[in-house]
Amino acid sequence: MSSESQDYRLSDELLGPVLATLNAHQDPYLKQGLVDAGCVKKLALNGTQLQLGLVYPYPCETQYRDTVMALTQELAKIAGIDEVEAEMDFKVEAYSATSSIAPIPNVKQVIAVASGKGGVGKSTTSVNLALALASEGARVGILDADIYGPSIPMMLGVTEFRPQSPDGKHMTCANAHGISAQSIGFLLTDDQAAVWRGPMAAGALLQLVNDSMWEELDFLVIDLPPGTGDIQLTLSQKVPVSGAVIVTTPQDIALADAQKGISMFEKVNIPVLGVVENMSFYLCPECGHKEFPFGSEGGSRIAERYHVPLLGALPLNGSIRENMDNGTPTVVADVDGEVAAIYRDIARKVSAELALQQQQGSVAIAISEDE
Repeated sequence: MSSESQDYRLSDELLGPVLATLNAHQDPYLKQGLVDAGCVKKLALNGTQLQLGLVYPYPCETQYRDTVMALTQELAKIAGIDEVEAEMDFKVEAYSATSSIAPIPNVKQVIAVASGKGGVGKSTTSVNLALALASEGARVGILDADIYGPSIPMMLGVTEFRPQSPDGKHMTCANAHGISAQSIGFLLTDDQAAVWRGPMAAGALLQLVNDSMWEELDFLVIDLPPGTGDIQLTLSQKVPVSGAVIVTTPQDIALADAQKGISMFEKVNIPVLGVVENMSFYLCPECGHKEFPFGSEGGSRIAERYHVPLLGALPLNGSIRENMDNGTPTVVADVDGEVAAIYRDIARKVSAELALQQQQGSVAIAISEDE
């Protein structure tokens, strides 16, 4: 993946078996061996201790322990190695699907979260995705692009925040649960509404993007309003989006609208990273029986049709709504719960897919240069 230098200090006798063992370990998100993925940065031997340095192109800190245990078990089978000392890290590279659009200062990658219609849990997905990326070690921000109905302030529990402007040009962001946040809702009082025509709303979005004092971010998650209108088009034409996530529910009407969202991003050459299906099933807390009140496998069908991954299926769970209403989203309210685990899995899939998109782009550039 990365062209960063590799520091291999092993004898030829050991280097071959070690690299073969590491490449036999397939990363479940990159779907590549660790050597082919460019993750192996350091190899050295101190007596019979192998010193291993791995750098992933996507955040996955919660996976480090299991990965080290699995690798140690395999590497220790090689003659001359009795133990393994592993250093693990990740590095997100700056990447945009549209190179002609100027990058946002301090922001490496931009993830748009969209839906064809309202009421499918898009904002809930945006917030929990952002927090899940942060729980994997990434530096994350979230932008509430729903100019007419901002909900991020309430969902993050920062409704009282009001931006400051130290230089008279840029606005400070809120900090909630370890992520940065910006929303038109911070600029309006509870009884105010943004009564603007489409171009004005799109202009407000660009101001929020460009005039916010973003910290150094690996990812900026943008929670789009539902539909395929002015704000979505402005985003695709004026903001350096890296990829998009589509949120739907299993109902046929939601799926039909989700298809419109996918088609829109395809037309503006923004890769769709995958589909998240909300309210996928209901699991009875008493007997464990699973029901599908809104139909089943709708997200799978739409993902298959458009050749994009199904990133995850979230249950119809009252605690998800309650946590959002309380300003403590599920990923932070129930860190060890099943729903938080699903969101973290989605976060790893999304960020790994962005790394693969970047890798494919780099390969394409290298081929064109050779020609």
